[in-house]
Amino acid sequence: MINSYSQKRKKETNSFLQIFRILRGINVRVLVILLFLGFGYVFYIGASTSPIIVFVFSVCIVSFLLSIYLTKWVLSKDEGPPEMAQISEAIRDGAEGFFKTQYGTISKMALLLALVILSIYLFRNTTPQQESSGLGRATSACITVAAFLLGALCSGVAGYVGMWVSVRANVRVSSAARRSAREALQIAVRAGGFSALVVVGMAVIGIAILYATFYVWLGVDSPGSMKVTDLPLLLVGYGFGASFVALFAQLGGGIYTKAADVGADLVGKVEKGIPEDDPRNPAVIADLVGDNVGDCAARGADLFESIAAEIISAMILGGTMAQHCKIEGIFFVLSVFFWCGLIFDIYADPSGFILFPLVVHSFDLVVSSIGILSIRGTRDSNVKVPLEDPMTILQKGYSVTIILAVLTFFGSTRWLLYTEQAPSAWLNFSLCGLVGIITAYVFVWITKYYTDYKHEPVRTLALSSSTGHGTNIIAGVSLGLESTALPVLVISVSIISAFWLGHTSGLVDETGSPTGGLFGTAVATMGMLSTAAYILTMDMFGPIADNAGGIVEMSQQPESVREITDVLDAVGNTTKATTKGFAIGSAALASFLLFSAYMDEVSSFAREPFKQVDIAIPEVFIGGLLGSMLIFLFSAWACAAVGRTAQEVVKEVRRQFIERPGIMDYKEKPDYGRCVAIVASASLREMIKPGALAIVSPIVVGTSIALC
Repeated sequence: MINSYSQKRKKETNSFLQIFRILRGINVRVLVILLFLGFGYVFYIGASTSPIIVFVFSVCIVSFLLSIYLTKWVLSKDEGPPEMAQISEAIRDGAEGFFKTQYGTISKMALLLALVILSIYLFRNTTPQQESSGLGRATSACITVAAFLLGALCSGVAGYVGMWVSVRANVRVSSAARRSAREALQIAVRAGGFSALVVVGMAVIGIAILYATFYVWLGVDSPGSMKVTDLPLLLVGYGFGASFVALFAQLGGGIYTKAADVGADLVGKVEKGIPEDDPRNPAVIADLVGDNVGDCAARGADLFESIAAEIISAMILGGTMAQHCKIEGIFFVLSVFFWCGLIFDIYADPSGFILFPLVVHSFDLVVSSIGILSIRGTRDSNVKVPLEDPMTILQKGYSVTIILAVLTFFGSTRWLLYTEQAPSAWLNFSLCGLVGIITAYVFVWITKYYTDYKHEPVRTLALSSSTGHGTNIIAGVSLGLESTALPVLVISVSIISAFWLGHTSGLVDETGSPTGGLFGTAVATMGMLSTAAYILTMDMFGPIADNAGGIVEMSQQPESVREITDVLDAVGNTTKATTKGFAIGSAALASFLLFSAYMDEVSSFAREPFKQVDIAIPEVFIGGLLGSMLIFLFSAWACAAVGRTAQEVVKEVRRQFIERPGIMDYKEKPDYGRCVAIVASASLREMIKPGALAIVSPIVVGTSIALC
């Protein structure tokens, strides 16, 4: 079933690997010259745009160099005995084969959609901003299509990077588990860190390059040309391209991984009673491949899209607010010392509000790198040290990242968002970012609470299995529905808090009306994603640990090794769920910004205010969130009531069968009344809480909005 170890280095057909082989065949001097020219171009357009862009480029390049170091460090670890390497090779071939097919299809669809976008932009009306800057339809169409294709390409590469590292790190984690539990953890974290730094770095540098290129090419802020506050509108194609690829990567990878997982478990564990990753199960390799294409490649593309969309929407809102507030060159000087020895003088102007998201995510790369490197192994890998709870270790790294993120966020707002028109506005926006950071931490905690085996929800779900499959399924569905309530409440509080802080920042438009509310929610979204690289590291840790456990099981390693990988796998399942919750929460905040940007665009084309129900008003948006959440929470409580009552019935029936054995021979009569009483009393008791929710919630929400 699996090729021999001597054939491990057979020819790979993946197109990306073919590109890498071509690059390896190029003369080293030629390659160095090409890289030098590329970096020279990047820094040239950066220097022609803003010193802030140079800072962003520098941080991204350093993060890429660090990711290369992490890759070399991980790949320097041994792959273990031949039987481990053989299994890893099979997983690698399967993942790369699926990736090639899937992304080949996605690329064709992206090219077709690019033609559609080109046609639409060639025939649609121009916006007032385009008319004032002399930007024609053809130029606008080409810019949008180019940004779309670049966003799609970067999203695809981000997904590939996540898969590439996971299929090579899994066997090394398996091998390390034979020596040291802490070493296995460190390898899995650093492998995930490589992917995370590349994904976030590509999202940031891709947008920065587009921004700088358009700035130089269109002669922004020169007489008769586009204003810098309108420039972010040209970047929307990048976010759309990233979203397009992420959608199909998530859909295809998700279907693959869940279908393989369910199919393998139904026959292997349920019908045949063999272990989950038993080598006798023909579907086990497909299951392990699914972890890589679904949880690594798809998640990398998904988070890339979330970060890109958040950056672009925040840049648009920042530019719009700076234009309405008439923020112009304020000579507030701040010297920034770069590690390369250069000193720049930064002047606070409208571009500070526009480029602020790029700086926040540049610092994300810095603080997340420190958090990743803070997780270290034992000095002597040959000494088997008992593994402390991996989740505790990961939480310590996250705490370090959070603390540094708070400090850098306050520094970034003071640097870029200070304006003499409202000297204290930067502090309000710093607090908005703090709201976002706290929201991210609370989301991680909520997800951990609902998915970690140490907490009550998972233990209650496990207990429901004692009464059969049906009660277990009901309890699981109930738990899943119930888990939506707390995140929605947290998001609602975050939006209201951030909007209020921005609204009271002191920034006003031409009419004297406060105008910082929407930008405050944008800053909160940036704060939530200010540790995105570390969160993605924890996500990538999950499938790598899962694959490592499968390799250990299939290669029939000692039970002590499997115990280590089982602990890592259990924590990995929690971290994967954490990232899903994190991505959903940030998407909810970002969607609020996108609604506002959409309605601004509609108003611009229609040349009249948007007078319909305005979902960009915080109270309206939150009302929609809470109304949707109530359906899930009501259903969850109803399902939980059914599950608990069913468990009581099961226990009562079992008791009667044990205490009255003659029931089965019709010699004794069952106590029907007892079961009727259990169900009747439970139904009356359990209906109170869901019913009260439906009655009380509109009153509470209406009163709260009225008080606000």
